[in-house]
Amino acid sequence: MTTLNAEAYQRQLDAIAAEPRMRDENIRLAGVGAAAISRSLLFVGAAGLALTVIGAFVYGLRHALASYLVGAAAVLAPCLGALLFTMVLHLVNAGWTATVRRQVENLMSMLPLAVGLMLPVLLIETITSGTLYAWMDPEVRGHSYLLAKKAPYLNVTFFLIRALLYIFVWTYLARRLWWYSTEQDRTGDRWLTARARWTSAWGVPVTALTLAFAAFDWLMSLDYGFFSTMWGVYYFAGAFMSCFAIVVLTLFSVRFVGRLNGLVTEDHFHDIGKLLFGFTVFWAYIAFSQYFLIWYSNIPEETRFFLDRKTGGWENLTFILAAGHFIVPFVFLMARRVKRTPVLLSLGACWLLLMHVLDMVWVVRPTVYVHPMNEAWQEAINAGAGADAAQAARDAQAGPGPTAWWLDLAAIVGVIAVFAGFYIRKVASGPLLPLKDPRLPEAMEHKNYV
Repeated sequence: MTTLNAEAYQRQLDAIAAEPRMRDENIRLAGVGAAAISRSLLFVGAAGLALTVIGAFVYGLRHALASYLVGAAAVLAPCLGALLFTMVLHLVNAGWTATVRRQVENLMSMLPLAVGLMLPVLLIETITSGTLYAWMDPEVRGHSYLLAKKAPYLNVTFFLIRALLYIFVWTYLARRLWWYSTEQDRTGDRWLTARARWTSAWGVPVTALTLAFAAFDWLMSLDYGFFSTMWGVYYFAGAFMSCFAIVVLTLFSVRFVGRLNGLVTEDHFHDIGKLLFGFTVFWAYIAFSQYFLIWYSNIPEETRFFLDRKTGGWENLTFILAAGHFIVPFVFLMARRVKRTPVLLSLGACWLLLMHVLDMVWVVRPTVYVHPMNEAWQEAINAGAGADAAQAARDAQAGPGPTAWWLDLAAIVGVIAVFAGFYIRKVASGPLLPLKDPRLPEAMEHKNYV
């Protein structure tokens, strides 16, 4: 970037613009029906969210809000992964990614929407003094020694201040990096690349910290007795993995309708496939390490989290995640041929996105009925009730059972469909790659020999 004078650099930009592969029909999505697909998804999303509101009256706000939180956490993760990945690409000056980076940036630019989808949970929790977050309930706080010790951190005022800080940092970085990239499309100013790298230098550690603490606040604190220093990394691993899966599906879809031919090749899919495979393994490593360390330390406040997910039918989902989130994709994605075949790689990406959503179900949903069951059972025992009375107390809190799964499906599909509808609209709204990135010549000739 710095070795060319202004005239030579302008000649390079002119040569790129004159490339047959850079014609408008190849780098824009005009005329492929993206708007109709977007409207259909938004309609499905609106219907799902309407059913979620109805479900809140049928089965209670707690169940409906938890199901909604699953979808909100699932779409927030890849947006944060895209923000981090965009900054990493700038920091390492990754030339091969220039033709695929715009799709990562498109996903990153959806952060305000993803945060907006999370806001109803935070607002309702604050207004209701803790429908899901029991630590917000004044009555619980008044009778919990553990919460008294955690009060300097787990209090509503500080919780909201932290949430505003996270949202400000993420929104600022996403909008700033998006502006650098699109402004470079307009002006061709190569020094915007250097400014993006400088922003990324401080943005990566700040985003990593805010992501970790947001995962603590919005997911781990659902069970205020549980704590894990690995929780932030666990959510981070899922964020990166889901980001790569969405990028793979986006690029495959774009290529399927005849765009980016010769600009995004099997070599690019191969490299993204390696990253997808790597973070599948990394997620499994973090998930198992967290479980292993907590289980053998045998501290009740920590082990209860996993006991809740090994009983009451949730053990089935635990085994599904172990097999479906690691073993199956590990074997499938290991082959070089799969990573170099866009159709096969996209199938793997679809599977991993499903596992990502089920992972959020595993994190959030057991808290809806499992913890009230434990509390009711313990209260019965403390009151000197017999085994039958204790079991009756558990049964009273068991919830509606399988009949309520339509609510989970409606809420999760509703949130994801709304997000997907706006995301497709974003992808179709501009060029599919950065038009004047100084690293484009390297990306256009990228070859992967490993």
